[in-house]
Amino acid sequence: MSNFDQNFEAARLASLAEQHSDIVKVTGEVVFRAEDDEDRLSGTSWTLEEDIFDQVTESGFKLHLIELLDDFIAHRGQCNELPKKEGIVRFGDGDLSIEWLPDGSTHLSDHLGTEQQV
Repeated sequence: MSNFDQNFEAARLASLAEQHSDIVKVTGEVVFRAEDDEDRLSGTSWTLEEDIFDQVTESGFKLHLIELLDDFIAHRGQCNELPKKEGIVRFGDGDLSIEWLPDGSTHLSDHLGTEQQV
């Protein structure tokens, strides 16, 4: 029996969106993946509608989201909840959402064994 909390991710993302409301009003997405052999974040790829990447970094949003993704991946691994290796976080209009994808389905999968910028 899994002790996976279905509301854990949504609640944490809602809290982050509230904390960084000025950033999540801009449309963007973050593609992410974890290493095949461990439940830890290994890479992200950011796409932003507007040129706010400096603000994303300086505000702490980037670091907070990366830490959350790492926590989500580890939590899913501990609970044997699938999928757990790849996904997309989308934001815009003040909301943050996450979509988990099957392993090998993101463009980051093409770079197995190479270091990704997180």
